[in-house]
Amino acid sequence: MKNYWITWAVLLVFTVAMLWADAMSIPRTVFVVFMLGAMLTKATIIGGNFMHLRSERLPLVLTVVIGLLVIGGLLYVLIAPDAVRIHEMVRAAQAK
Repeated sequence: MKNYWITWAVLLVFTVAMLWADAMSIPRTVFVVFMLGAMLTKATIIGGNFMHLRSERLPLVLTVVIGLLVIGGLLYVLIAPDAVRIHEMVRAAQAK
């Protein structure tokens, strides 16, 4: 049970750091790199502790990790063009 509380505290610290980074006016590239790193770290902590992947064999861990990365990439590829199109539509509407 102690492990869950420590995990919760670490995730809380990461969340607060991410919120702090969002409130600060740091360069966009640094912000994106920091957020991606923090999100990947949080996902690793959650997968290791709450999905119990720390105690599993390597083939199962690789199956889960590779599956998540492939699905995440696929969702990005499918959603990003709509986001670009909507951004262009908003920009065109504001120009009128």
